[in-house]
Amino acid sequence: FVALTHDYLLFFTDLGKVHWLKVYDVPMATRTSGGRAMVNLLQLSEGEKVTGLIPVRVFPEDEYLMMVTRRGTVKKTELTAFRRPLGRGIIALGLDEGDQLIGVARTRAGDQVVLSTSRGMAIRFDESDVRAMGRPARGVRGINLEEGDEVVGMVVANGPDDPASLLTVCENGYGKRTMLSEYRSQSRGGKGLIDIKTSDRNGRVVAVSKVTDADEVMLTTTGGILIRTRVADIRPIGRNTQGVRLIRLDEGHLVSGLAKL
Repeated sequence: FVALTHDYLLFFTDLGKVHWLKVYDVPMATRTSGGRAMVNLLQLSEGEKVTGLIPVRVFPEDEYLMMVTRRGTVKKTELTAFRRPLGRGIIALGLDEGDQLIGVARTRAGDQVVLSTSRGMAIRFDESDVRAMGRPARGVRGINLEEGDEVVGMVVANGPDDPASLLTVCENGYGKRTMLSEYRSQSRGGKGLIDIKTSDRNGRVVAVSKVTDADEVMLTTTGGILIRTRVADIRPIGRNTQGVRLIRLDEGHLVSGLAKL
């Protein structure tokens, strides 16, 4: 993303905390440099990991931050609640024992939220289904998970007519792109719909992203391999299908991440 010197960067961690940085606090570097480890820029606790990053230029009163945890809890808090930075970070949401914050996104009235799980389920609901809560609150159920399932990603659709598509990537290098219009809106807290078949061929879902034909994506593997591909080269197909091969993996390697460029 593009940011200006005095913009804020809000870093959300798996422990449910938020840390602030001004853009000018991030060291300037050349295109080929390695960058700085986050632990050298933020006052993180032992084992604490950054799981979400929101750049903010201003804090409008009609926008919210929607957070989701691994166990399917969602929480909406007014963006203005995060405009007073503190050095060591503050609680962004309360977490149950063993749960983790895995994603955060900006929303406003009229948006819809799509949650995706490791076993190939997805649920879409209006952001208004989640009432706004204060920072320490725990949130409400976003999706009802089966035993052994967990939420792996969240995207925000710009209303029911969003022309974008949902790219779903599985650990064995397969995935698919399906138009968001194929995911009908439901009530928050349900089991959702089948997004992709998590067969032995595909493996579990590891990441999702909202994409258009103009985007490119980069896949990373546990073996340190990167592949960059155009979204337009991935033909849209229906929901509840197996998908196609996105990357060929070496023996013993899995897909570990997805980034939209």
